[in-house]
Amino acid sequence: MALKATIHKARIQLADMDRNVYRDHSATIARHPSETDDRLLVRLLVLALQAPEDPEAGPLELGKDLWEPDEPSLFQKDLTGRIVHWIDIGQPDERRLLRTSSRVDRLTVYAYHATTAVWWQELAHRVTRLSNLTVWQIPSEQARALGELAQRTMELQMTVQDGVIWLSDDRRSVEVTPQRLRGELPR
Repeated sequence: MALKATIHKARIQLADMDRNVYRDHSATIARHPSETDDRLLVRLLVLALQAPEDPEAGPLELGKDLWEPDEPSLFQKDLTGRIVHWIDIGQPDERRLLRTSSRVDRLTVYAYHATTAVWWQELAHRVTRLSNLTVWQIPSEQARALGELAQRTMELQMTVQDGVIWLSDDRRSVEVTPQRLRGELPR
């Protein structure tokens, strides 16, 4: 018998002072049985962090990457329905990055495992020609701390200032400092 998804609901109040983006996000997440609390909260963090400055440009949406391997973790479509920003959470392989890069305007990866440095060292020289690729590392201990915020229903506040992110609920706060390994800053 196949395991079913667990539904999580989150509401994030975002104050991104680096980009002057202030808004609320609501998300209903079908959590794959294999998804960890850490990954779930990294997805929510990235959903708010990469939110388009102009809401008319199309929303950032959660993908079905763990259910459908050819889908992103998050994506943004333009008005024609074409995916313009593809976001992967984890450590995608070279083939996936090469294939995806040619189809989208922006390709962003957020890696959060303790093995990210090894993964990136092996991959970095093979993807130098991908001008639209940005890679971020969230330190694994910070991702684990994010995972402690996971609940079935979440009310979160997120503040971004000078590249530092604070994500908190009514009991605790987690500081996250993503490290840019490659590419441009979020816009």
